[in-house]
Amino acid sequence: MDTDEAYRCCEKITWSQARNFAYGIRLLPPGKRRALAAVYAFARRIDDIGDGAMPAADKLAALEKARALVPGVTQHAGGPPDGDPVLIALTDVAKRFDVPMTAFGELIDGCVADVRGRRYETFGELLHYCRCVAGSIGRLSLGVFGTDDPGAAAPLADSLGVALQITNILRDIREDYRAGRVYLPAEDLERFGCTLEAGDGLAAGPAARDRLVRLIEFEAGRARDWYATGMALLPMLDRRSAACAGAMAGIYARLLGRIAANPAAVLDGRLSLSPGEKAMVAARSLAGMAYRPRGGSRSGAPAPAGPAPAGPAPAGPAPAGPAAASPLAAAGSSTAAGSAASGPSASAGPSASAGPSASAGPSAAPGAGSPPAAASPPGAAS
Repeated sequence: MDTDEAYRCCEKITWSQARNFAYGIRLLPPGKRRALAAVYAFARRIDDIGDGAMPAADKLAALEKARALVPGVTQHAGGPPDGDPVLIALTDVAKRFDVPMTAFGELIDGCVADVRGRRYETFGELLHYCRCVAGSIGRLSLGVFGTDDPGAAAPLADSLGVALQITNILRDIREDYRAGRVYLPAEDLERFGCTLEAGDGLAAGPAARDRLVRLIEFEAGRARDWYATGMALLPMLDRRSAACAGAMAGIYARLLGRIAANPAAVLDGRLSLSPGEKAMVAARSLAGMAYRPRGGSRSGAPAPAGPAPAGPAPAGPAPAGPAAASPLAAAGSSTAAGSAASGPSASAGPSASAGPSASAGPSAAPGAGSPPAAASPPGAAS
């Protein structure tokens, strides 16, 4: 199989499965469009392993097998396996673009955490997961987009990924609960007087439902701040790349706006945008009018260092929201690649060494919630 045919296979996967990201990817010029389709296709393969029907042990083995393929892509050692169009195309991408292919390892770390049923005690722990499953996609995409200042741009791409992933978590709260997955941090559940344990029923009773709705409102406000920080990436990209990033982020930001307007709706079903709405967001992005969520950091600039915006006051003496942020700072699937179709080590959680250091973006310390100044020096990018 030649490279052109391999790219066509990747584009076919992307157009058929990336029901959200495809609207942005189509806005790129041909070379970048093909490259990002190849990145998406491999991310989708990883995500499908994690969300598939295999026994957990088989999933973990398959994920490690996928991890072992990444060095061959970057080192061109012996070329990709014969007949594997995704790896053939991805190997060509590695030659043409400065894509941090090791970020696929982070995505795999997050999928491993999902397979093992990892839960998160603090927002800091959830933040690391979000950076693995979605920030990684942001940084992989940035490698295709290109920028004059990758050190400053990478944390912003990471922040957009975090924003998208929090949106996914809120959108899928009912679906994930039924599958035995709980992503909302235990500390937040406790502060708002909520429980999400198997057999309890999702917000059983009016009082429990009201508490969970208030928690969703709080987390939506947190996501808006991450969008506000991440959207500062767009001026650092060329026009078509900015349109692509703006469309992908804008579709999820618009969905977040719908969740924030009616948070109870996610307890009853899965919210989504119509194809027409997604096309409108993409068209506005191409015209340089990327959709920005209302609320949160309304200026669109990175939020200044300091306390996170207060969330709805939970009942009782519990604190009003997470602790102040650090002054430093991206169909039915839990990961960014899979949710684009609809946010992912053998350790119980993603490896801390996989992504940017804590100084690269918002603090991963417990309670960290609000994105800080993007001018902070970035750490190591994945």
